[in-house]
Amino acid sequence: MIRFRLLFTPEASSNLAELENDASQRAEHKAILKCLGYMETNLRHPSLNTHKLERLKGPLGQQVFEAYAQNETPGAYRIIWYYGPGLGVITIAAIVTHL
Repeated sequence: MIRFRLLFTPEASSNLAELENDASQRAEHKAILKCLGYMETNLRHPSLNTHKLERLKGPLGQQVFEAYAQNETPGAYRIIWYYGPGLGVITIAAIVTHL
């Protein structure tokens, strides 16, 4: 099984820190950490519902994907990511609420 190393853009780091520091968002923060754990160890985990975002490209033209941190929840959180830089690395671009 491939284990990925996660890198965070400044935006994603800020998104995660905001959730961590907001006591009213503990459940959301916990769901995001769980999702990130699955992304490190099993990108095919069914709860991630990972799919490609056709309208976005990474900074070097990479395909961009969305993984579900929550599902069937108003304002559910999603993790936006792409492969690289390098093999075995995933860059977390943003952690956002689904519109």
